[in-house]
Amino acid sequence: MTSVTSEIITVCRLDELPEGEMRLVEADDGRKIGVFHCGDGSLVAIEDRCSHDDGPLAEGEFDPAACTVECPRHGSLFDLRSGRPRTLPAYQPVDTFEVQVDNGNVKLEI
Repeated sequence: MTSVTSEIITVCRLDELPEGEMRLVEADDGRKIGVFHCGDGSLVAIEDRCSHDDGPLAEGEFDPAACTVECPRHGSLFDLRSGRPRTLPAYQPVDTFEVQVDNGNVKLEI
């Protein structure tokens, strides 16, 4: 039996990531992940890779109220909670990751 270990990344202090803001972090394996603070106070994270053409995703237009991000290349709108695209041309979801606040620090589990 193999065990899967997860990596915990400390992103920043919670007060350094106000609602409506995003932070981009890089995991040890080289994956880039966007951590978003949505308008309802939730913290969510998705891989920074559009499933349509593998381009950057997290740098796109972030709508905190809807908790979505729009791919800057072709305009696909992604739900940050599920990773699923809401509009074409993307039709495959992207990976999402668990985000927690521990002792005032935003932590990402991958």
